[in-house]
Amino acid sequence: MADTFEVEFIESGDREARFLVRGITPDLANGIRRAMLADVPTLSIDTVRFVENSSVMFDEQLALRLGLVPLTTPEGEFEAGDVVTLALDVEGPGTAYSGDLVSKDPMVEPAEDGIPIIELKEDQRLEIEADAVLGSGRDHAKHQGGIAVGYRHLQEVEVLGEADEYGADETQIVRGVIEEDGELITTEEFDNDLRNRYPEQEVAVRDVPNAFVFHVETDGSMPVTELVSRAVDSLYDRADELETAVSL
Repeated sequence: MADTFEVEFIESGDREARFLVRGITPDLANGIRRAMLADVPTLSIDTVRFVENSSVMFDEQLALRLGLVPLTTPEGEFEAGDVVTLALDVEGPGTAYSGDLVSKDPMVEPAEDGIPIIELKEDQRLEIEADAVLGSGRDHAKHQGGIAVGYRHLQEVEVLGEADEYGADETQIVRGVIEEDGELITTEEFDNDLRNRYPEQEVAVRDVPNAFVFHVETDGSMPVTELVSRAVDSLYDRADELETAVSL
């Protein structure tokens, strides 16, 4: 694994970001993507105890919905085997939302308040206690902090000259990010069609070696930057474990 690489953010937010990484190989880029999906642990509801459920939905269906509610997972605060208890007590008429879950640990709460769980009619009630545990995406999809993780090669565009008039109407669709004279440009800026960026010009598009643009969206359990850094740390840890194992 390379010791150093360059990272440049193109779009940055807590829940969604796009960034360029230079100096990594295709296999490492894919390793980082897989680590974000499978290796970074998050808290998720695993066990539900029903005190009362007079809704129209079975306990098992409600337990499934509750398990898919993303929970905030502060880095370094929890270990495998730790349990966080949450409670929910809602009466109809009305809708029970994820924001109605009350956690006994102030560091852990639903990442989204507006996720609907069940609509309750008059005289219906849902009261539960639930235990959230730490797990990773390789254990169950509900523990995947990265809900949309992908990457593409950074591409560069070379202007070859004036376009052939007979091919002027042919679309030249590209997606992702291109580099032009050191400037990073998202293809959405020109509706993904190079004709809008380089009218009446013939261009060649090439992948920039060892440069990849990642597009990452999290479920809110942690910020994008934390998800990425923890995924990279997990790769280093696994590489160290392998080095130790083969040295024995």
